[in-house]
Amino acid sequence: MTDDIHEEKLKELELKAEKGRELLIKTLLEAGSGHSAGPLDMMDVFITFYFHILNHDPKNPDWPDRDRLVLSNGHICPVRYVVMAMAGYFPIEELKTLRKLNSRLQGHPHRTALPGLETTSGPLGEGLSQGIGIALAAQLDKKHYYTYVITGDGELNEGNIWEAVMFAGKIKLNNLVMIVDRNNIQIDGFTEDVMPLEPLREKFEAFNWHVLEVDAHNIEAIVDVINEAKSIYEKPTVVIAHATPGKGVTFMEKDFHWHGKPPNKDEAKEALHELRTLRGKIVSEHQA
Repeated sequence: MTDDIHEEKLKELELKAEKGRELLIKTLLEAGSGHSAGPLDMMDVFITFYFHILNHDPKNPDWPDRDRLVLSNGHICPVRYVVMAMAGYFPIEELKTLRKLNSRLQGHPHRTALPGLETTSGPLGEGLSQGIGIALAAQLDKKHYYTYVITGDGELNEGNIWEAVMFAGKIKLNNLVMIVDRNNIQIDGFTEDVMPLEPLREKFEAFNWHVLEVDAHNIEAIVDVINEAKSIYEKPTVVIAHATPGKGVTFMEKDFHWHGKPPNKDEAKEALHELRTLRGKIVSEHQA
């Protein structure tokens, strides 16, 4: 059960997030392919979920009463792999195998390849429908776990997302929480240039969803917003998580060209220097 977060735990999570970003850069460099911007900007969210919000057990990944976390925009899976490794689902050394032949860490998550994955994802727009099925099954079975579905904002261009939104609103699926990575970019540009999404809040409200918004880089606020989502009983909840693509690496931030490419050796070196400096600042701030 999610609860309020104390100062010591907040510091721990913030440091884990920066360590996770460092691991992510190293993983992408080793792979020589993969996505950078989205995984960097969703690191705080994933760290908060795996180390504070989710009711789960890495030693028993198929535990029937676990919360379910569905990653619909599967291309940002490097962030999930990094955080799952940090949480103990598999050895951190295995991150070096990302996207390599016979690796369990495929370019999009494969449910049967790695314990702890709820779905196989690849084609965009499917994850919300899968999450609705899981959440509806929980209600039918009288189970009390929550289902969380993470989507990209560019992914909201997919029509089947809105069919799923309409259905979940109709049946008042109150054990479902959708988190939208609102980083405003997709592979070929800014979302509002490619296919405008705004007014996004009003669209979800029109489909009978409770809408919350949060700074995707404020861990304390993420905890608070999920606590509020759990207090909503009459409808599903969507959290619009406002994120900076490439968060933590200056030359990647807000640049859509980093949506789908990894850093080279020199870029990784610069990125790691920035991230280590930032981690040092976090330590100093909490000691002050």
